[in-house]
This record gives sequence, structure tokens and C-alpha cells, in this order.
Amino acid sequence: MRIRTRRERDRGQVALEYIGFVAILLLVGLAAIQLGVAAYAVNQAGTGARAAARAASLDDPRAGEPKLDPVAAGTAAVSGWLKPDVTPAGSGGDGVTYTVTIKIPSVIPGIPDFGTATRTATMPKLRPHN
Repeated sequence: MRIRTRRERDRGQVALEYIGFVAILLLVGLAAIQLGVAAYAVNQAGTGARAAARAASLDDPRAGEPKLDPVAAGTAAVSGWLKPDVTPAGSGGDGVTYTVTIKIPSVIPGIPDFGTATRTATMPKLRPHN
């Protein structure tokens, strides 16, 4: 009959502890990635709002040049996988305002999304040079 030593009995315990620790590390890693995705979505919403407001603030195009579409400009300024919603928020006085809303996607399984990121930008209307 063979007597087991303490070292042989502890062998499986180390494997279980390692598996538990790896799971915690994966969750922390996913949370860090999710924070980065959320920050990126907010940044892209600001970029899209500025591009849309800038396109709307420009003077009428010269003969033969196409007129810029602010919604298309705001959408093109944002990464396509974020699917922005570009809407005018006002055009009174000397300025024009556009708002971009983006749904923040989730990288964590089981959580559908993390709300929305909304940014608004206002640009002054350009005046014609006389």
C-alpha cells in the first residue's frame, strides 16, 4: 500500500486556483476593453457632430460644385461599425448645430449595450465675402 504525500494531494488544487484566477483576469481585461470602446464611441460622436456642423455652415457652393450634405458628412466622419444617428439640432442666428448619437456596443457577453453617446457641435455660418 502506497501512502500519498502532501505534495501529491495539493496538485489538483493548484490547477483549480489557476482556472479561477484566469477567469478573473479575463473579466478585468474585457472591462478594460469595454471602457476603451465606450471612450472611442464618445470621441467618434464628437467628430461626427463637428463634421456635420461644419458642412452645414459652409457657404453655398460655386457653380458646378456639389452642395455638401451635413448628414452624409457627419456619417462619413464616424467609423462605419458604430452606425451614427446624425440630426440637426438648430440653425438659428449666426450658427448651425448638429447632434450625433451612437449606441455604445458591448464586448462583454450577456450585456446587449452600454447606452448611448451623444455629442452636439455648433459652427458659425460663414458670411459671403463682398
